[in-house]
Amino acid sequence: MPRPPSPRRLLAVAASAGVLATLLHAAPAPAAPTPGTPLTVGSSATAGRTAQTDAHDLTEARAHWIDRGTVVWPTPVDPGAAWQLVHDASGSLTTADGELTGPGTPIDLTPTTLTDEQRDRFPHLADQPAFALTGAGARSAADALRGQVVAVHRGPDGALLRATGVQLPGVLDDLYAAEATGATLGASFLDATPGVPAADTATRAPGGATEGQWRPGVPRLALWAPTAQQVRAEIDGELHPMRRDDADGVWSVTGDADWYGAAYRFHVTVWAPEAGAVVTNEVTDPYATALTTDGTHSLVVDLADPALAPDGWADAAAPEAVPMARAAIQEVHVRDFSVADPTSRHPGRYLAFAEEDSDGTRQLQRLSDAGTTHLHLLPTNDIGSVPEDPADRREPDCDLGSFAPDSPRQQECVSEVRGRDAYNWGYDPVHFNVPEGSYATDAEGTARTVEFREMVRALNERDLRVVVDVVYNHTFAAGQDERSVLDRIVPGYYHRLLEDGSVADSTCCPNTAPEHAMMGKLTVDSVVLWARHYRVNGFRFDLMGHHPKQNLLDVRAALDELTPERDGIDGAAVVLYGEGWNFGEVADDARFEQATQRNMAGTGIATFSDRARDAVRGGGPFDEDPGVQGFGSGLWSAPNGSAANGSPDDQLRRLLGYQDLVKVGLTGNLADYRFTDSAGREVTGAEVDYNGSPAGYTAAPGEAVAYVDKHDNEALFDALAYKLPADTAPADRARMQVLATGTALLSQGAAFGQAGAELLRSKSLDRNSYDSGDWFNAIHWDCEAGNGFGRGLPPAWDNEDKWPWAAPLLAEESLRVGCAEIRATEAAYRDLLTIRTTEDAFGLTTLDEVQRAVSFPLSGTEHEAPGVITMRAGDLVVVINATPGTSSQHHPSFRGAAFALHPVQAEGDDPVVRGAAFDAEDGTFDVPGRTVAVFTLR
Repeated sequence: MPRPPSPRRLLAVAASAGVLATLLHAAPAPAAPTPGTPLTVGSSATAGRTAQTDAHDLTEARAHWIDRGTVVWPTPVDPGAAWQLVHDASGSLTTADGELTGPGTPIDLTPTTLTDEQRDRFPHLADQPAFALTGAGARSAADALRGQVVAVHRGPDGALLRATGVQLPGVLDDLYAAEATGATLGASFLDATPGVPAADTATRAPGGATEGQWRPGVPRLALWAPTAQQVRAEIDGELHPMRRDDADGVWSVTGDADWYGAAYRFHVTVWAPEAGAVVTNEVTDPYATALTTDGTHSLVVDLADPALAPDGWADAAAPEAVPMARAAIQEVHVRDFSVADPTSRHPGRYLAFAEEDSDGTRQLQRLSDAGTTHLHLLPTNDIGSVPEDPADRREPDCDLGSFAPDSPRQQECVSEVRGRDAYNWGYDPVHFNVPEGSYATDAEGTARTVEFREMVRALNERDLRVVVDVVYNHTFAAGQDERSVLDRIVPGYYHRLLEDGSVADSTCCPNTAPEHAMMGKLTVDSVVLWARHYRVNGFRFDLMGHHPKQNLLDVRAALDELTPERDGIDGAAVVLYGEGWNFGEVADDARFEQATQRNMAGTGIATFSDRARDAVRGGGPFDEDPGVQGFGSGLWSAPNGSAANGSPDDQLRRLLGYQDLVKVGLTGNLADYRFTDSAGREVTGAEVDYNGSPAGYTAAPGEAVAYVDKHDNEALFDALAYKLPADTAPADRARMQVLATGTALLSQGAAFGQAGAELLRSKSLDRNSYDSGDWFNAIHWDCEAGNGFGRGLPPAWDNEDKWPWAAPLLAEESLRVGCAEIRATEAAYRDLLTIRTTEDAFGLTTLDEVQRAVSFPLSGTEHEAPGVITMRAGDLVVVINATPGTSSQHHPSFRGAAFALHPVQAEGDDPVVRGAAFDAEDGTFDVPGRTVAVFTLR
């Protein structure tokens, strides 16, 4: 990573009904170049802007060129006024003394009205004034776009009233998308016989090839850069001119076979609004499939090269497909998994997952045997926040273990190096199509490709399917930043711009614009690449609500075209899910129909459900007082004394509402599922309220992801540390951990959890550990090492407001758990996981199946027990008793039935649940406190 490092940016947590916390960092602005003079930019050349009046501010872009014949601009339509677009290839246009200066060429505009089709395409511009280009101007649009473009408004006397830059994505899509979306970009290969494609694995063995089938082809490099004035390819330091195709805006060059393996990048000469000048950016390939260390150069490689495949890759058997409705997913960070595992030979690396006998891989096998179907890896593509060369990294220079459990010293030491250490969650993409190099044994070259594939192969052998977390909604940087790729090739296109032309950053970082055709294409092409060449079985989309619904449907359609015979993977079996939160500049479908929770109903693409999560944990992720309790944390039945919970009557009312939310979650958040709520009303899932939104929103149970714990927000153990009464015994804390996770495991639809939750994993109360280093994040597979609680006060940069609550808890010995509690939690968790994956009552696929099989017979004012949920699921009865004492659940319909505790629990290692019993004569289930008991008909 270049020094000094770029600001580290990362999504904090987007988790509750469209609420997003963000961490934003601003970089200083460099000096401005001389207008009209091409500026050669190495890895970074950022130019500042000259401050101007609001009316004449060319550093802003308030006009929108939406197609070749139309401009939208929120400027007055005055009688006698005149409007123009003025363009200049040299980038010399500026304003001085109230006038536009420079050698620009004008295109006249006349007021017009948007068509219905244009309003539909640009809903955020639908009510703004529109202007039509003259016929000649529309015909010259392509030339005008290859330089600076300014919108000008003059009064009847010719005086300059307004001048602003112009946003170009709409017209670029109008001119080029039809052809460019079908183009092959990046490095592709031609056989020795010219014109015969060889890069497509359709001509080779699926997913790779044997030595006898493969030989290097002639490389072709292609880059979409329609606004560029010149593009050259730098191959091992030598520049080669590239040819522009005027139909699609793609620049390409066909090289020699000896280019194979060479380092390359593009020299793109283009008008850059941020620089205020025409610049020549030296930039890597956004379609790169291999990189040098820290991504300074792309590499000319073919992923079908057998040298990039580990032993056994070509013949490795794919694991049997598991549909989303039956998926049991565990989320893990590559570094967290093994960096603190003393038995790992490759700590913190891809290859740690391929080891046979480490503590971590043995735990993965136990979870797989119990029923875990997918391992979800936090982002594994190339990121900008971690130096890939170990020599450039720094680690805390403190004896972290010597400080007190509630000391601030640990986080201080971590803070001193967090901009240069080896840790980050990875939600800061630079190159979307290359594995991150810091997890490889060598970041230089293609070792990362081989080792990532080795990881996938090894996990598949453990019957674990691999999901990768993908972040196409934002990038690490934009503009002329040295780690900006897309925006230095086509400035102002790949990122979503606000009304003034600045880049939106509601996601935390520069937002991309998948609604623009070529960003949408990049998303689809990238997902297909990971599926075909790395055999990825699923994709989790970060902040999916910032994507158009259509973009996700295009991803689904492209995957569905992949076949095992041609591509090495059954694309139709690849699962898709993501965060369907609704917020930011795109909220409420402001710019397009979003891929949000409600909008994705009926698509088969799943979204995380925050409804039951909040009901089980209590409150929301951003409560000022972390002591707000919920169904799974003692609300009403074990009050913790926090004033935030209200009076006993308030607590009871809220608890019963939470129980309805949990019930909706147990059905897969189905909008049309009908049941009796806690007030005795017949309702549908959609009629149950969740903070003003429908609790039920899916059309099929596989469209919801049930969870109470993931990398965002406090780990479940830490949330319960805040919420359970302080005197709750460690064994009871362990039981509530199992109970909370059980509500997700026994839900219809996919069940999702964070790695280590089954071991009471703690991050020492850190609610946003993206940049907190190994000390707070590492998983400890050996219970003798503890669970991570009490490793110091959580980092001040995102937790200091919680310190008044955190410090007493971290110092409290009664919150310490040992091997007895950790092993008991794991055993009980695995029992519930096994029941989920072996019983047909879980994993139902349609609303009708769930409506027939699943019911809540003790709902309503007559039978509802506060703190207890009883669910009938086919031949099973599940009783979730969140209260401290034994609960008797009685219903006349159970009389005479032959229910018995499920054999998995009856023969399991949890002595408490073995005390659960059923009285057939009375029709009563007796279930111990803080216990999930599953009964089955004998």
